[in-house]
Amino acid sequence: MKFDKAVPVQWLAEFTGATLVGNTQQEATGINEIHKVTAGDISFVDFEKYYNACLTSAATIIIINKQVDCPGGKTLLVHPDPFSAYVKLVKHFRPFEPATKMVSDSAIIGEDTHIQPGAFVGNHVRIGKNCLIHPNVTIYDHTVIGDNVIIHANTVLGADAFYFKRRKEREVQYDKMLSCGRVVIEDDVEIGAGCTIDKGVSGDTIIGKGSKLDNHIHIGHGAVIGKNALFAAQVGIGGKAIIEDEVILWGQVGVSKDLTIGKGAVIYAQSGVASSIEGGKIYFGSPVEDAKTKMKELNWIKRIPEMWEKLMKG
Repeated sequence: MKFDKAVPVQWLAEFTGATLVGNTQQEATGINEIHKVTAGDISFVDFEKYYNACLTSAATIIIINKQVDCPGGKTLLVHPDPFSAYVKLVKHFRPFEPATKMVSDSAIIGEDTHIQPGAFVGNHVRIGKNCLIHPNVTIYDHTVIGDNVIIHANTVLGADAFYFKRRKEREVQYDKMLSCGRVVIEDDVEIGAGCTIDKGVSGDTIIGKGSKLDNHIHIGHGAVIGKNALFAAQVGIGGKAIIEDEVILWGQVGVSKDLTIGKGAVIYAQSGVASSIEGGKIYFGSPVEDAKTKMKELNWIKRIPEMWEKLMKG
């Protein structure tokens, strides 16, 4: 998320109760997760094994729970609970804005776009030209939709990320990471009925131009779907996954978080993708393997009873 105007680091330290280390004259221009930070962004880290990744990232301002050497040109906000400080900033810069009507006055709707009865369009939503939004679609605040997009009934765009920090010492153990990102649907996309596409924690969840999604598909927070992807029913994509252009996922494929599926990959139905895979190949199984190899394995498995019987007969 980018701020409307730059914010001095002195104000950030005072607001969050953090100790300022490093460059005390900088200004923050946004807030973002470590995998999407750019210069001027605030990020946070609260586990030592991730310190180096965060400190050497593009983030300019880092909320951290331990005093360490500050890299040149950066600012540290040392705070005992970086997660809570980060959430406090999100609440301030992206506060909840109650809806007062089914289509917000602040929404921008393009020419020849038709919104069917019962659809909800939230605050600061932008919808392009020649779109069709079917009944009972819910479009949360700040969602961006391009031109020539079709969204079928009961789909939800922009629900919060499924992202929690566990506090084992508490009776209620899970603290919610508030989401301030967006969903961005590019031109010529069609999204089926009953789909859910979560917004990014602080960046964008993106559905690329020309992609087509069947019914009952879930796209997790911060996932980036490339151009001309084709997903069949009940596909599930984990948070921050990257699905490159022209990937085809058949029914009930499950994709884990934080991985990449290469351009042009095809994955057969009911397969599970647990780690990054190359493009231009056909996959099957859970975890996925090359489809031809997997089919050969299954054929040999079917022959085991016959082979066992022959072995016992001598």
